[in-house]
This record gives sequence, structure tokens and C-alpha cells, in this order.
Amino acid sequence: MAASTAGISLPPVATSAQSISAIERRRAISPEAGRALEILAHAIEYLTDEYAHQATALSHDHPQVQAIQLLMSVNRQIYFDCPLVPSMADRMRALFHNHAA
Repeated sequence: MAASTAGISLPPVATSAQSISAIERRRAISPEAGRALEILAHAIEYLTDEYAHQATALSHDHPQVQAIQLLMSVNRQIYFDCPLVPSMADRMRALFHNHAA
């Protein structure tokens, strides 16, 4: 059962050091956001598994693929709405900045 990836667009890959460090930053995820992310992940996994078992070729205009993309978009939105946790360097800068003033 061969699958074709024609028509499926992948997200851009981070190339700059700044965008890579932004990806590696931790986020403060509230219990509510964590539960929402967990539920969405299960739904995405379920739909993906079902589609993989039923489909013979990947198609970006298939309703099930569009549903998966929608759930993934909501998942990213919830995740990126969570505040960034300051890095150790950020905390040290703030500490030294407050003492210097």
C-alpha cells in the first residue's frame, strides 16, 4: 500500500538560530491547556490512524485530512498561546539589570 505525498504541504523548517531557540523555549502550560492539548492529540492520532488504514493515497482535499489539519491548527494555537518560560539567561539578565539600576 504505497502512499503519495503529492498535494500535502509541510510546515516550514526553522533555519535561523533565533527561530530554533524560539522552538526550544519552554512554555508554562496551564492544566486546562494541557488537558485540551491532550484531547486534541488523541483526536489527531485517532483520525490519522483511521485515514492511514482507509486511504490508498494522501489527498489534501480529503475531508478527513482537512479535519486533521484543523485540529492540528487549534493544537498549535493553544500551545503558542501559553506564555514562554524565561530561560536561565533571561532570568540572569533581569537579575543583573535590576541590581545595576
